[in-house]
Amino acid sequence: MQAIERLCRLVAIQAALVVAAIHLIWAIPRFSLSLLLNPVADSRPFLFVPVALLLVAVAVALFRGHRYRRLSALGGGTLLALFSGYLLWISDPLLTALTGDPLALVSKTVELVGVAAFAVLYYLHHPDRYGSG
Repeated sequence: MQAIERLCRLVAIQAALVVAAIHLIWAIPRFSLSLLLNPVADSRPFLFVPVALLLVAVAVALFRGHRYRRLSALGGGTLLALFSGYLLWISDPLLTALTGDPLALVSKTVELVGVAAFAVLYYLHHPDRYGSG
């Protein structure tokens, strides 16, 4: 059981860091203070930077060995929110949009893998499992 938890923790950490890096790679070149003045401008850079920092914080907490269900819920929920936000943002069918943007394809694939890893960690980090409940 510890090997499964270690593997899921490693996958969750890598997924969180890869998704954070991809969103920063996309957002930083588009980040400009002039976007704050234009209400029609794309607001995604201002959302992606804090989300990426949150994912890095979750990955660091997992790396330090914290076993909290809330941490797993936060990481998985953030990745799931990014994936569902992409589904709501695109106007094309999902496969068409993903084939046209390889960075989005990698990001969405890693997000789904990360959601699965965080879900397994959520299950494994039940308080009764370690005798604390």
